[in-house]
This record gives sequence, structure tokens and C-alpha cells, in this order.
Amino acid sequence: MQVAVVTFDGFNELDSFIAAALINRCRRDGLTAFITTPTPVVTSMSGVEVTGQRPMEFVEEADAVLIGSGIKTRDVVADDRLISMLSLDPARQLIGSQCSGALVLARLGLLGGMPVCTDRTSRPFVEACDVTVLNTAFHAEGNIATAGGCLASQYLATWVITRTLGEDAARDVIDYVAPVGENRETVERALRTVRAGEYVARAM
Repeated sequence: MQVAVVTFDGFNELDSFIAAALINRCRRDGLTAFITTPTPVVTSMSGVEVTGQRPMEFVEEADAVLIGSGIKTRDVVADDRLISMLSLDPARQLIGSQCSGALVLARLGLLGGMPVCTDRTSRPFVEACDVTVLNTAFHAEGNIATAGGCLASQYLATWVITRTLGEDAARDVIDYVAPVGENRETVERALRTVRAGEYVARAM
């Protein structure tokens, strides 16, 4: 199982790297994440240059696609060429967005009436797309999930791992990376947040 972590120029390092690193803890179980970029090299919002592991065409064959955020997301959604590279299918793929990545999901027409999570800076721009923004860190409906706040990328990773390998696998990953002495509460918070995000959707 392969995961494309879509990473555009101007990306937020926390969004792409946390999700990819957590998912890659499951490589021995057959789940692998790849930083997926529209150009061979992209530069983060802090000036870090990163070589992409997969080109954008990879999103079509990936089992899951996570769209990170960054300071140029509004430029991305205004670029028809970039958007045309994102041929996504929620019927067969898990699709997630982080913070301003919700703008990309809206531009692709994948949200329907689904409310989303995003960050404070992106919120007014997402709402301008006639999308309801929730005051929570994670929300999922079916095969689409959104997360808000940089550190909420752990919830997207937990969601992908849970949906593909099961909750025990997600528990093991979060337990390993949790701050020392805070393992139990970190694991339970991650799982509780993902469960709650999905439960709210079922109850709506």
C-alpha cells in the first residue's frame, strides 16, 4: 500500500514530514509514504529544499493521498495545470488534507457538503469557497479526511494507518514516537480524536 504525501513549493515542513514519517513506521507491514512533488525539488516555507520521491503522476496509483499545506496553496488552487495533475478517486483512495490543503479538496470538487478542518489563517479562504469549517482538529467522512493545525498531521497519519492496517498498528506507531512519559495519553488522544472525527460524521 502506497501513500502520496503531496508537497507543493512553499510547503509547511510539519505537515508533510510528520505524516510521512509516522506512516513510514509501517513499512515492514507494507504501508509506505512518499513525498510527492510537482517539480523535482520544492522549497519549504522556511527555505528548506527537498527532493521529491515521486512525481505528481504517482497520485493516480497511490492507495492514499494526503495533501499538505503551505504558504502558496492559494496559488496552487488558481493554477489549472497543477490542479489537473491531481486525478483523485475517493471511491478507491483514502484522501486527506492538512490545513490549507482543504482548499485543494474544495477546488477539486471532492467535498460536496462535507465540513472540514483547517488552520486559522486558511479558514476565511476555505469559508469563501462555501465550505463549513469545524472548530476541531480532525474530521472524516467515508474516504475523505481533513485536519487543522500543523500538529494535527499526526491525526491524518493515524487515520491512514488505522484504515489500512488497523488500530493496533496505529497504536504501536504513536506509542513509539510519543514523548517519554506521555505515551498513554498521546496514544489515546490520537485514537480518540480520529474515532470522534469519524463518529461525528456518522451522527450527522
